[in-house]
Amino acid sequence: MHTVVVGTSGVTASDVLAVARGGARVELSGEAVAALTAAREIVDALAAKPDPVYGVSTGFGALATRHIGQELRAQLQRNIVRSHAAGMGPRVEREVVRALMFLRLKTVCSGHTGVRPEVARTMADVLNAGITPVVHEYGSLGCSGDLAPLSHCALTLMGEGDAEGPDGTVRPAGELLAEHGIAPVELREKEGLALLNGTDGMLGMLIMALADLDTLYKSADVTAALSLEALLGTEKVLAPELHAIRPHPGQGAAAANMLAVLQGSGLTGHHQDDAPRVQDAYSVRCAPQVAGAGRDTLAHARLVAERELASAVDNPVVLPDGRVESNGNFHGAPVAYVLDFLAIAAADLASIAERRTDRLLDKNRSHGLPPFLADDAGVDSGLMIAQYTQAALVSELKRLAVPASADSIPSSAMQEDHVSMGWSAARKLRTAVDNLTRVIAIELYAATRAVELREGLTPAPATRAVLDAVRAAGVEGPGPDRFLAPDLAAADAFVREGRLVAAVESVTGPLR
Repeated sequence: MHTVVVGTSGVTASDVLAVARGGARVELSGEAVAALTAAREIVDALAAKPDPVYGVSTGFGALATRHIGQELRAQLQRNIVRSHAAGMGPRVEREVVRALMFLRLKTVCSGHTGVRPEVARTMADVLNAGITPVVHEYGSLGCSGDLAPLSHCALTLMGEGDAEGPDGTVRPAGELLAEHGIAPVELREKEGLALLNGTDGMLGMLIMALADLDTLYKSADVTAALSLEALLGTEKVLAPELHAIRPHPGQGAAAANMLAVLQGSGLTGHHQDDAPRVQDAYSVRCAPQVAGAGRDTLAHARLVAERELASAVDNPVVLPDGRVESNGNFHGAPVAYVLDFLAIAAADLASIAERRTDRLLDKNRSHGLPPFLADDAGVDSGLMIAQYTQAALVSELKRLAVPASADSIPSSAMQEDHVSMGWSAARKLRTAVDNLTRVIAIELYAATRAVELREGLTPAPATRAVLDAVRAAGVEGPGPDRFLAPDLAAADAFVREGRLVAAVESVTGPLR
Protein backbone atom coordinates (compact mmCIF):
# COMPACT_ATOMS: atom_id res chain seq x y z
CA MET A 1 0.00 0.00 0.00
CA HIS A 2 1.16 3.51 -0.81
CA THR A 3 2.58 5.40 2.19
CA VAL A 4 2.60 9.18 2.65
CA VAL A 5 5.31 10.55 4.92
CA VAL A 6 4.39 13.81 6.65
CA GLY A 7 7.24 16.21 7.34
CA THR A 8 7.44 19.82 8.51
CA SER A 9 7.09 21.57 5.15
CA GLY A 10 3.56 20.61 4.17
CA VAL A 11 2.13 18.02 1.80
CA THR A 12 1.01 17.89 -1.82
CA ALA A 13 -2.43 17.65 -3.38
CA SER A 14 -1.51 14.14 -4.53
CA ASP A 15 -0.77 13.21 -0.91
CA VAL A 16 -4.21 14.43 0.16
CA LEU A 17 -5.96 12.47 -2.59
CA ALA A 18 -3.94 9.35 -1.80
CA VAL A 19 -5.00 9.42 1.86
CA ALA A 20 -8.57 10.68 1.40
CA ARG A 21 -9.58 8.57 -1.58
CA GLY A 22 -6.91 5.92 -1.91
CA GLY A 23 -6.59 4.84 1.72
CA ALA A 24 -2.82 5.44 1.75
CA ARG A 25 -0.98 4.87 5.02
CA VAL A 26 0.46 7.83 6.91
CA GLU A 27 3.82 8.04 8.68
CA LEU A 28 5.59 10.86 10.50
CA SER A 29 9.11 11.77 9.42
CA GLY A 30 11.93 12.00 11.94
CA GLU A 31 12.12 15.70 11.16
CA ALA A 32 8.47 16.12 12.10
CA VAL A 33 8.88 14.29 15.40
CA ALA A 34 11.88 16.49 16.26
CA ALA A 35 9.92 19.65 15.42
CA LEU A 36 6.96 18.48 17.49
CA THR A 37 9.22 17.79 20.46
CA ALA A 38 10.95 21.17 20.23
CA ALA A 39 7.71 23.12 19.97
CA ARG A 40 6.20 21.20 22.87
CA GLU A 41 9.12 22.14 25.10
CA ILE A 42 8.33 25.80 24.42
CA VAL A 43 4.67 25.33 25.34
CA ASP A 44 5.55 23.41 28.51
CA ALA A 45 7.91 26.20 29.59
CA LEU A 46 5.24 28.84 29.07
CA ALA A 47 2.65 26.71 30.87
CA ALA A 48 4.87 26.62 33.95
CA LYS A 49 5.00 30.42 34.17
CA PRO A 50 2.36 32.54 35.95
CA ASP A 51 1.83 34.84 32.94
CA PRO A 52 -1.35 34.06 30.94
CA VAL A 53 -0.79 32.86 27.36
CA TYR A 54 -3.73 32.50 24.98
CA GLY A 55 -4.60 28.87 24.29
CA VAL A 56 -2.16 27.65 26.92
CA SER A 57 -3.45 29.13 30.17
CA THR A 58 -6.54 31.12 29.16
CA GLY A 59 -10.05 30.50 27.93
CA PHE A 60 -10.94 30.78 24.25
CA GLY A 61 -12.61 33.29 21.96
CA ALA A 62 -14.62 35.80 23.93
CA LEU A 63 -13.60 33.93 27.13
CA ALA A 64 -9.88 34.51 26.56
CA THR A 65 -9.71 37.05 29.40
CA ARG A 66 -9.89 34.36 32.08
CA HIS A 67 -6.61 32.92 33.36
CA ILE A 68 -6.88 29.15 33.91
CA GLY A 69 -4.92 27.53 36.75
CA GLN A 70 -2.75 24.46 36.12
CA GLU A 71 -5.16 22.14 37.91
CA LEU A 72 -7.92 22.93 35.37
CA ARG A 73 -5.97 23.01 32.13
CA ALA A 74 -6.42 19.37 31.11
CA GLN A 75 -10.14 19.80 31.75
CA LEU A 76 -10.06 23.02 29.68
CA GLN A 77 -8.66 21.15 26.66
CA ARG A 78 -11.17 18.31 26.99
CA ASN A 79 -13.99 20.79 27.37
CA ILE A 80 -13.16 22.76 24.26
CA VAL A 81 -13.33 19.57 22.18
CA ARG A 82 -16.56 18.37 23.77
CA SER A 83 -18.32 21.73 23.60
CA HIS A 84 -17.19 22.48 20.04
CA ALA A 85 -18.29 19.06 18.75
CA ALA A 86 -21.70 20.60 18.12
CA GLY A 87 -22.31 19.71 14.48
CA MET A 88 -25.75 18.88 13.14
CA GLY A 89 -27.28 17.55 9.96
CA PRO A 90 -26.28 14.75 7.57
CA ARG A 91 -22.97 12.99 7.90
CA VAL A 92 -20.08 14.30 5.83
CA GLU A 93 -18.54 11.89 3.31
CA ARG A 94 -15.72 9.60 4.41
CA GLU A 95 -13.23 11.07 1.93
CA VAL A 96 -13.85 14.56 3.27
CA VAL A 97 -13.28 13.48 6.88
CA ARG A 98 -10.06 11.66 5.96
CA ALA A 99 -8.80 14.75 4.12
CA LEU A 100 -9.77 16.91 7.10
CA MET A 101 -7.86 14.71 9.56
CA PHE A 102 -4.81 14.36 7.32
CA LEU A 103 -4.52 18.09 6.72
CA ARG A 104 -4.81 18.81 10.43
CA LEU A 105 -2.01 16.32 10.98
CA LYS A 106 0.01 18.16 8.33
CA THR A 107 -0.21 21.41 10.31
CA VAL A 108 0.46 19.67 13.62
CA CYS A 109 3.66 18.21 12.13
CA SER A 110 4.88 21.66 11.08
CA GLY A 111 6.18 22.23 14.60
CA HIS A 112 4.20 25.45 14.98
CA THR A 113 1.31 24.12 17.09
CA GLY A 114 2.95 22.84 20.28
CA VAL A 115 1.25 19.44 20.13
CA ARG A 116 3.14 16.46 21.56
CA PRO A 117 4.45 13.79 19.17
CA GLU A 118 2.18 11.15 20.72
CA VAL A 119 -0.92 13.13 19.71
CA ALA A 120 0.31 13.32 16.11
CA ARG A 121 1.07 9.59 16.11
CA THR A 122 -2.45 8.85 17.35
CA MET A 123 -3.88 10.91 14.50
CA ALA A 124 -1.86 8.84 12.04
CA ASP A 125 -2.89 5.60 13.77
CA VAL A 126 -6.59 6.46 13.47
CA LEU A 127 -6.22 7.20 9.75
CA ASN A 128 -4.26 4.00 9.19
CA ALA A 129 -6.85 1.94 11.05
CA GLY A 130 -9.58 3.17 8.70
CA ILE A 131 -11.50 4.77 11.57
CA THR A 132 -13.55 7.75 10.37
CA PRO A 133 -15.11 10.12 12.90
CA VAL A 134 -18.76 11.02 12.39
CA VAL A 135 -18.72 14.63 11.20
CA HIS A 136 -21.88 16.58 10.43
CA GLU A 137 -22.75 18.98 7.63
CA TYR A 138 -23.30 22.10 9.74
CA GLY A 139 -21.09 23.69 12.38
CA SER A 140 -18.32 25.59 10.61
CA LEU A 141 -18.29 29.29 9.78
CA GLY A 142 -14.92 28.90 8.06
CA CYS A 143 -13.09 31.35 10.29
CA SER A 144 -11.48 30.15 13.51
CA GLY A 145 -10.94 26.86 11.77
CA ASP A 146 -13.55 24.36 10.70
CA LEU A 147 -14.35 24.19 14.40
CA ALA A 148 -17.22 21.73 14.76
CA PRO A 149 -15.97 19.31 12.07
CA LEU A 150 -12.46 19.24 13.53
CA SER A 151 -13.86 18.90 17.05
CA HIS A 152 -15.73 15.72 16.10
CA CYS A 153 -12.40 14.35 14.81
CA ALA A 154 -10.60 15.35 18.00
CA LEU A 155 -13.37 13.72 20.03
CA THR A 156 -12.54 10.40 18.37
CA LEU A 157 -8.87 10.82 19.37
CA MET A 158 -10.11 11.13 22.96
CA GLY A 159 -12.12 7.92 22.59
CA GLU A 160 -15.45 9.72 22.75
CA GLY A 161 -18.35 10.19 20.35
CA ASP A 162 -19.10 8.00 17.34
CA ALA A 163 -16.98 6.90 14.42
CA GLU A 164 -17.25 4.62 11.42
CA GLY A 165 -15.10 1.52 11.43
CA PRO A 166 -13.31 0.12 8.39
CA ASP A 167 -16.33 -2.13 7.79
CA GLY A 168 -18.61 0.91 7.42
CA THR A 169 -20.44 0.39 10.73
CA VAL A 170 -20.86 3.38 13.07
CA ARG A 171 -19.94 2.55 16.64
CA PRO A 172 -18.64 4.28 19.79
CA ALA A 173 -15.17 5.62 19.04
CA GLY A 174 -13.71 4.17 22.23
CA GLU A 175 -14.60 0.64 21.13
CA LEU A 176 -13.01 1.13 17.71
CA LEU A 177 -9.79 2.53 19.21
CA ALA A 178 -9.56 -0.39 21.63
CA GLU A 179 -10.05 -2.95 18.83
CA HIS A 180 -7.12 -1.46 16.94
CA GLY A 181 -4.87 -1.10 19.97
CA ILE A 182 -4.98 2.70 19.96
CA ALA A 183 -4.89 4.45 23.34
CA PRO A 184 -7.12 7.55 23.63
CA VAL A 185 -5.15 10.77 24.01
CA GLU A 186 -5.14 12.76 27.24
CA LEU A 187 -4.96 16.33 26.01
CA ARG A 188 -2.63 18.83 27.66
CA GLU A 189 -2.14 22.61 27.37
CA LYS A 190 -2.99 24.03 23.94
CA GLU A 191 -3.57 20.63 22.32
CA GLY A 192 -7.35 20.77 22.20
CA LEU A 193 -7.24 24.19 20.57
CA ALA A 194 -4.53 23.11 18.12
CA LEU A 195 -6.66 20.21 16.90
CA LEU A 196 -9.58 22.50 16.04
CA ASN A 197 -8.12 25.64 14.55
CA GLY A 198 -7.60 25.24 10.79
CA THR A 199 -9.05 25.50 7.29
CA ASP A 200 -8.54 21.77 6.76
CA GLY A 201 -12.08 20.78 5.78
CA MET A 202 -12.56 23.45 3.17
CA LEU A 203 -9.03 22.89 1.83
CA GLY A 204 -9.55 19.14 1.54
CA MET A 205 -12.79 19.67 -0.37
CA LEU A 206 -11.06 22.21 -2.63
CA ILE A 207 -8.32 19.75 -3.51
CA MET A 208 -10.82 17.00 -4.36
CA ALA A 209 -12.94 19.41 -6.40
CA LEU A 210 -9.87 20.49 -8.37
CA ALA A 211 -9.10 16.88 -9.22
CA ASP A 212 -12.69 16.21 -10.31
CA LEU A 213 -12.97 19.43 -12.30
CA ASP A 214 -9.75 18.74 -14.16
CA THR A 215 -11.41 15.63 -15.61
CA LEU A 216 -14.73 17.38 -16.15
CA TYR A 217 -13.22 20.25 -18.15
CA LYS A 218 -11.56 17.76 -20.48
CA SER A 219 -14.87 15.88 -20.69
CA ALA A 220 -16.69 19.10 -21.57
CA ASP A 221 -14.21 19.78 -24.39
CA VAL A 222 -15.00 16.32 -25.74
CA THR A 223 -18.79 16.71 -25.58
CA ALA A 224 -18.57 20.20 -27.09
CA ALA A 225 -16.58 18.74 -30.00
CA LEU A 226 -19.12 15.92 -30.44
CA SER A 227 -21.98 18.44 -30.47
CA LEU A 228 -20.16 20.62 -33.01
CA GLU A 229 -19.67 17.52 -35.15
CA ALA A 230 -23.32 16.43 -34.83
CA LEU A 231 -24.48 19.94 -35.78
CA LEU A 232 -22.25 19.90 -38.89
CA GLY A 233 -20.37 22.88 -37.49
CA THR A 234 -16.97 24.19 -38.51
CA GLU A 235 -13.72 23.42 -36.75
CA LYS A 236 -12.08 26.48 -38.32
CA VAL A 237 -12.85 28.54 -35.20
CA LEU A 238 -10.54 26.21 -33.25
CA ALA A 239 -7.43 27.12 -35.29
CA PRO A 240 -4.42 27.81 -33.00
CA GLU A 241 -3.66 31.13 -34.70
CA LEU A 242 -7.07 32.48 -33.70
CA HIS A 243 -6.47 31.66 -30.04
CA ALA A 244 -2.89 32.89 -30.10
CA ILE A 245 -4.12 36.46 -30.58
CA ARG A 246 -6.13 36.22 -27.35
CA PRO A 247 -3.58 34.32 -25.29
CA HIS A 248 -5.57 33.06 -22.32
CA PRO A 249 -3.93 29.69 -21.55
CA GLY A 250 -7.17 27.88 -20.76
CA GLN A 251 -8.83 29.01 -23.96
CA GLY A 252 -5.93 27.73 -26.05
CA ALA A 253 -5.99 24.39 -24.24
CA ALA A 254 -9.75 23.94 -24.71
CA ALA A 255 -9.55 24.77 -28.42
CA ALA A 256 -6.63 22.39 -28.88
CA ASN A 257 -8.56 19.59 -27.16
CA MET A 258 -11.62 20.10 -29.33
CA LEU A 259 -9.51 20.23 -32.47
CA ALA A 260 -7.76 16.98 -31.49
CA VAL A 261 -11.13 15.25 -31.02
CA LEU A 262 -12.37 16.46 -34.43
CA GLN A 263 -9.26 15.49 -36.37
CA GLY A 264 -10.32 13.48 -39.43
CA SER A 265 -14.06 14.11 -39.05
CA GLY A 266 -16.25 13.82 -42.12
CA LEU A 267 -19.07 15.80 -40.47
CA THR A 268 -17.50 19.22 -39.87
CA GLY A 269 -17.48 22.14 -42.30
CA HIS A 270 -20.87 21.42 -43.90
CA HIS A 271 -22.33 24.90 -43.40
CA GLN A 272 -23.72 25.18 -46.91
CA ASP A 273 -25.18 21.68 -47.24
CA ASP A 274 -28.71 22.38 -46.03
CA ALA A 275 -29.05 26.14 -45.61
CA PRO A 276 -26.69 29.12 -45.60
CA ARG A 277 -24.89 29.39 -42.27
CA VAL A 278 -22.20 32.00 -41.94
CA GLN A 279 -21.14 30.92 -38.47
CA ASP A 280 -22.16 28.61 -35.64
CA ALA A 281 -24.10 29.68 -32.55
CA TYR A 282 -22.21 31.01 -29.56
CA SER A 283 -22.70 27.80 -27.55
CA VAL A 284 -20.69 25.99 -30.24
CA ARG A 285 -18.33 28.70 -31.51
CA CYS A 286 -17.43 30.12 -28.08
CA ALA A 287 -17.02 26.80 -26.27
CA PRO A 288 -13.22 27.27 -25.89
CA GLN A 289 -13.66 30.78 -24.50
CA VAL A 290 -16.08 29.65 -21.78
CA ALA A 291 -14.29 26.42 -20.91
CA GLY A 292 -10.98 28.25 -21.09
CA ALA A 293 -12.03 30.89 -18.59
CA GLY A 294 -13.03 28.10 -16.23
CA ARG A 295 -9.68 26.42 -16.75
CA ASP A 296 -7.85 29.60 -15.84
CA THR A 297 -10.00 29.86 -12.72
CA LEU A 298 -8.94 26.31 -11.86
CA ALA A 299 -5.30 27.35 -12.24
CA HIS A 300 -5.76 30.23 -9.79
CA ALA A 301 -7.58 27.98 -7.31
CA ARG A 302 -4.79 25.42 -7.60
CA LEU A 303 -2.23 28.12 -6.72
CA VAL A 304 -4.22 29.07 -3.61
CA ALA A 305 -4.49 25.41 -2.61
CA GLU A 306 -0.73 24.91 -3.00
CA ARG A 307 -0.04 27.90 -0.76
CA GLU A 308 -2.47 26.65 1.85
CA LEU A 309 -0.92 23.17 1.72
CA ALA A 310 2.42 24.76 2.60
CA SER A 311 0.88 26.70 5.51
CA ALA A 312 0.72 26.06 9.24
CA VAL A 313 -2.73 27.30 10.25
CA ASP A 314 -3.28 27.62 13.99
CA ASN A 315 -3.80 30.22 16.71
CA PRO A 316 -1.67 30.82 18.62
CA VAL A 317 1.43 29.55 16.79
CA VAL A 318 4.84 28.59 18.10
CA LEU A 319 7.57 30.55 16.30
CA PRO A 320 11.17 29.36 15.85
CA ASP A 321 12.47 32.05 18.24
CA GLY A 322 10.35 30.61 21.06
CA ARG A 323 7.48 33.09 20.97
CA VAL A 324 3.88 31.89 21.06
CA GLU A 325 1.83 34.49 19.22
CA SER A 326 -1.83 35.03 18.45
CA ASN A 327 -2.67 35.67 14.79
CA GLY A 328 -5.45 35.61 12.21
CA ASN A 329 -4.07 33.01 9.81
CA PHE A 330 -6.97 30.69 10.51
CA HIS A 331 -9.35 32.92 8.54
CA GLY A 332 -10.68 31.02 5.55
CA ALA A 333 -11.11 33.92 3.08
CA PRO A 334 -8.39 32.85 0.59
CA VAL A 335 -9.85 29.36 0.28
CA ALA A 336 -13.49 30.47 0.44
CA TYR A 337 -13.11 32.87 -2.48
CA VAL A 338 -11.74 30.29 -4.87
CA LEU A 339 -14.34 27.72 -3.81
CA ASP A 340 -16.98 30.25 -4.85
CA PHE A 341 -15.13 31.11 -8.07
CA LEU A 342 -15.16 27.44 -9.04
CA ALA A 343 -18.90 27.13 -8.40
CA ILE A 344 -19.50 30.09 -10.75
CA ALA A 345 -17.31 28.54 -13.44
CA ALA A 346 -19.03 25.16 -13.07
CA ALA A 347 -22.45 26.76 -13.49
CA ASP A 348 -21.40 28.52 -16.67
CA LEU A 349 -19.81 25.40 -18.15
CA ALA A 350 -23.04 23.50 -17.46
CA SER A 351 -25.13 26.31 -18.93
CA ILE A 352 -23.33 26.32 -22.28
CA ALA A 353 -23.46 22.50 -22.45
CA GLU A 354 -27.22 22.58 -21.92
CA ARG A 355 -27.62 25.11 -24.76
CA ARG A 356 -25.79 22.79 -27.14
CA THR A 357 -27.97 19.88 -26.06
CA ASP A 358 -31.13 21.88 -26.66
CA ARG A 359 -29.86 22.82 -30.12
CA LEU A 360 -29.32 19.15 -30.97
CA LEU A 361 -32.95 18.41 -30.05
CA ASP A 362 -34.62 21.32 -31.87
CA LYS A 363 -35.40 20.43 -35.49
CA ASN A 364 -35.39 24.15 -36.40
CA ARG A 365 -31.78 24.55 -35.32
CA SER A 366 -30.21 21.09 -35.62
CA HIS A 367 -29.68 21.16 -39.39
CA GLY A 368 -31.54 18.05 -40.35
CA LEU A 369 -31.71 15.97 -37.17
CA PRO A 370 -35.11 14.53 -36.17
CA PRO A 371 -37.11 16.37 -33.47
CA PHE A 372 -35.75 15.49 -30.02
CA LEU A 373 -33.59 12.85 -31.77
CA ALA A 374 -36.68 10.64 -31.61
CA ASP A 375 -37.09 7.46 -33.65
CA ASP A 376 -40.67 8.30 -34.68
CA ALA A 377 -41.36 11.84 -33.48
CA GLY A 378 -44.86 12.14 -32.04
CA VAL A 379 -45.08 8.47 -31.19
CA ASP A 380 -41.68 8.78 -29.54
CA SER A 381 -40.60 11.70 -27.34
CA GLY A 382 -36.91 10.93 -27.75
CA LEU A 383 -34.65 12.96 -25.44
CA MET A 384 -37.19 15.70 -24.68
CA ILE A 385 -37.27 15.05 -20.94
CA ALA A 386 -33.57 14.28 -20.69
CA GLN A 387 -33.09 17.94 -21.63
CA TYR A 388 -35.63 18.90 -18.94
CA THR A 389 -33.48 17.07 -16.41
CA GLN A 390 -30.40 18.81 -17.71
CA ALA A 391 -32.14 22.20 -17.48
CA ALA A 392 -33.17 21.51 -13.89
CA LEU A 393 -29.57 20.64 -13.02
CA VAL A 394 -28.31 23.83 -14.65
CA SER A 395 -30.84 25.91 -12.76
CA GLU A 396 -29.67 24.33 -9.51
CA LEU A 397 -26.05 25.04 -10.46
CA LYS A 398 -26.90 28.70 -10.93
CA ARG A 399 -28.34 28.82 -7.41
CA LEU A 400 -25.22 27.09 -6.09
CA ALA A 401 -23.10 29.76 -7.79
CA VAL A 402 -24.34 32.42 -5.35
CA PRO A 403 -21.20 33.13 -3.27
CA ALA A 404 -21.09 31.90 0.30
CA SER A 405 -18.01 34.04 1.01
CA ALA A 406 -19.97 37.25 0.41
CA ASP A 407 -21.87 36.47 3.60
CA SER A 408 -20.61 36.88 7.13
CA ILE A 409 -22.44 36.26 10.37
CA PRO A 410 -20.81 37.32 13.65
CA SER A 411 -20.24 34.86 16.47
CA SER A 412 -18.59 34.42 19.88
CA ALA A 413 -20.07 37.54 21.45
CA MET A 414 -18.79 39.66 18.53
CA GLN A 415 -15.16 38.57 19.07
CA GLU A 416 -15.33 36.59 15.84
CA ASP A 417 -17.22 39.27 13.96
CA HIS A 418 -16.20 38.54 10.37
CA VAL A 419 -16.17 34.97 9.08
CA SER A 420 -15.46 33.40 5.67
CA MET A 421 -18.20 30.77 5.30
CA GLY A 422 -15.60 28.71 3.44
CA TRP A 423 -16.94 25.38 4.67
CA SER A 424 -20.35 26.27 3.22
CA ALA A 425 -18.69 27.28 -0.05
CA ALA A 426 -16.95 23.91 -0.16
CA ARG A 427 -20.11 21.94 0.59
CA LYS A 428 -22.07 23.60 -2.20
CA LEU A 429 -19.15 23.19 -4.63
CA ARG A 430 -19.28 19.43 -4.07
CA THR A 431 -22.93 19.46 -5.12
CA ALA A 432 -22.07 21.66 -8.09
CA VAL A 433 -19.37 19.22 -9.26
CA ASP A 434 -21.83 16.32 -9.01
CA ASN A 435 -24.44 18.18 -11.02
CA LEU A 436 -21.95 19.36 -13.64
CA THR A 437 -21.01 15.72 -14.19
CA ARG A 438 -24.65 14.87 -14.86
CA VAL A 439 -25.06 17.80 -17.26
CA ILE A 440 -22.03 16.72 -19.29
CA ALA A 441 -23.30 13.14 -19.29
CA ILE A 442 -26.60 14.25 -20.83
CA GLU A 443 -24.80 16.24 -23.53
CA LEU A 444 -22.70 13.15 -24.23
CA TYR A 445 -25.85 11.04 -24.49
CA ALA A 446 -27.49 13.45 -26.93
CA ALA A 447 -24.38 14.14 -29.00
CA THR A 448 -23.48 10.47 -29.51
CA ARG A 449 -27.05 9.68 -30.60
CA ALA A 450 -27.02 12.68 -32.96
CA VAL A 451 -23.70 11.67 -34.54
CA GLU A 452 -25.03 8.18 -35.18
CA LEU A 453 -28.12 9.66 -36.86
CA ARG A 454 -25.89 11.42 -39.44
CA GLU A 455 -25.97 8.46 -41.78
CA GLY A 456 -23.53 8.49 -44.64
CA LEU A 457 -21.05 10.79 -42.87
CA THR A 458 -17.97 9.46 -41.10
CA PRO A 459 -17.22 10.74 -37.58
CA ALA A 460 -13.70 11.50 -36.38
CA PRO A 461 -11.63 8.53 -35.16
CA ALA A 462 -11.76 9.92 -31.59
CA THR A 463 -15.54 10.19 -31.84
CA ARG A 464 -15.70 6.60 -33.08
CA ALA A 465 -13.70 5.53 -30.04
CA VAL A 466 -16.17 7.32 -27.76
CA LEU A 467 -19.13 5.72 -29.51
CA ASP A 468 -17.64 2.26 -29.16
CA ALA A 469 -16.71 2.76 -25.51
CA VAL A 470 -19.98 4.33 -24.42
CA ARG A 471 -22.07 1.66 -26.13
CA ALA A 472 -19.92 -1.03 -24.50
CA ALA A 473 -20.64 0.69 -21.17
CA GLY A 474 -24.35 0.02 -21.57
CA VAL A 475 -25.44 3.39 -22.97
CA GLU A 476 -27.75 2.50 -25.84
CA GLY A 477 -27.90 4.32 -29.18
CA PRO A 478 -30.79 5.58 -31.35
CA GLY A 479 -34.08 3.68 -31.37
CA PRO A 480 -37.65 3.75 -30.07
CA ASP A 481 -38.41 5.22 -26.67
CA ARG A 482 -37.28 3.18 -23.68
CA PHE A 483 -36.76 3.62 -19.95
CA LEU A 484 -34.20 6.43 -20.12
CA ALA A 485 -32.96 6.75 -16.54
CA PRO A 486 -30.64 3.68 -16.70
CA ASP A 487 -29.01 5.02 -19.89
CA LEU A 488 -28.43 8.40 -18.27
CA ALA A 489 -27.02 6.76 -15.13
CA ALA A 490 -24.61 4.72 -17.26
CA ALA A 491 -23.54 7.88 -19.13
CA ASP A 492 -23.01 9.64 -15.79
CA ALA A 493 -20.75 6.82 -14.56
CA PHE A 494 -18.88 6.86 -17.88
CA VAL A 495 -18.03 10.55 -17.43
CA ARG A 496 -17.54 10.45 -13.63
CA GLU A 497 -15.03 7.60 -13.78
CA GLY A 498 -12.94 9.29 -16.46
CA ARG A 499 -13.77 6.73 -19.17
CA LEU A 500 -14.87 9.40 -21.65
CA VAL A 501 -11.50 11.13 -21.47
CA ALA A 502 -9.71 7.79 -21.60
CA ALA A 503 -11.58 6.76 -24.76
CA VAL A 504 -10.56 9.97 -26.54
CA GLU A 505 -6.97 9.85 -25.33
CA SER A 506 -6.61 6.33 -26.72
CA VAL A 507 -6.72 8.06 -30.14
CA THR A 508 -5.50 11.62 -29.55
CA GLY A 509 -2.92 11.09 -26.82
CA PRO A 510 -3.13 13.16 -23.60
CA LEU A 511 -5.56 16.08 -23.64
CA ARG A 512 -4.46 19.38 -22.15
